[in-house]
Amino acid sequence: MDAKNTSKTDFACVSPITSADFKIIQALPEPDVYIHTSAGARIPAHASILASVSPVLENIIDRPRKHRSSERIIQIHGVPCHAVAAFLGFLYFSRCTEEQLEKYGMHLLALSHVYLVPQLKQRCIKGLRERLTVENVVDVLQLARLCDAPDLYIKCMKLLTNNFKSVEKTEGWKFLQRHDPWLELDILRFMDEDELRKKKSRKHRKEQSLYLELSEAMECLEHICTEGCTDVGPYDIELNKERRPCTKFATCQGLQILIRHFATCNKRIGGGCLRCKRMWQLFRLHSSICQHSDTCKVPLCRQIQMKIQQDKKKDDPRWKLLARKVAAARAVSSLSLSKRKRDEEISLNMNKHGIRSFNLR
Repeated sequence: MDAKNTSKTDFACVSPITSADFKIIQALPEPDVYIHTSAGARIPAHASILASVSPVLENIIDRPRKHRSSERIIQIHGVPCHAVAAFLGFLYFSRCTEEQLEKYGMHLLALSHVYLVPQLKQRCIKGLRERLTVENVVDVLQLARLCDAPDLYIKCMKLLTNNFKSVEKTEGWKFLQRHDPWLELDILRFMDEDELRKKKSRKHRKEQSLYLELSEAMECLEHICTEGCTDVGPYDIELNKERRPCTKFATCQGLQILIRHFATCNKRIGGGCLRCKRMWQLFRLHSSICQHSDTCKVPLCRQIQMKIQQDKKKDDPRWKLLARKVAAARAVSSLSLSKRKRDEEISLNMNKHGIRSFNLR
């Protein structure tokens, strides 16, 4: 077959080609290799192009032939003829249409994996991720495992876990139960681990919320003992009892009530009052994280620190851990507050002065 006489129909099954693509095809030499599909189609191709894109096809092409006069033939079976055509179209033109991905995405992923065409593989993975449904998730999951596509595999696992009751009703799940019990076991194990991760995450969020509350209580305690607020404050500051309760801290009013009770409770020394025990714990927690005990105005701060140093060997490790967690939460809170203030200042300045426009030449 002469290259100049190569008709457009000879390559029509390769890909939906444009006039520009056909001009490229006409400029190519005579096809020297033929692709045979399961449906019996015989697609002409060029060994040099196939070998330049796929190392697997290059090895197949380089195999010695029994007779030099015999044709080079590559068998690509197990997938529809049009999927093979779309695959060859990508090898020639580095292009794959959305319609082809919609119809043959799974077949193209398998072909790109087998013949080592990474650009097409990534394109297929992205396309399948976007088209995942409850109906096809089991099939895509099996393919992702076979084709070494971990991102797609995890995406399938998550969708399956979040919609398991619906997936259980599909034919794909029933087929998997009958023919792939090991994958079923992996899925169930993943679901158990996912539930454990969610429980740990909920527990972590709950703990962080507690540490943030304690951190705020420490800041509020310093605020009351240093500046004074409403009814409670240091002895050398005159309080304005007519002003409204503090809005800076949500815990301020409750903490003031607790301090007033602690100052007047008869059971405080004996340690029998639950409110007083809570106040002692707040004082101790403050002393554990305070770095300015010499100038700190919080009552008993210095004394409690000295006692902690004397009883270092007897100190409860859980209490130390709590103090570290609260200190960490306080640092994170202060950083996020600083960032929030900076963002507010930037926004205020932009609104005040406006945004300058630039003329680009």
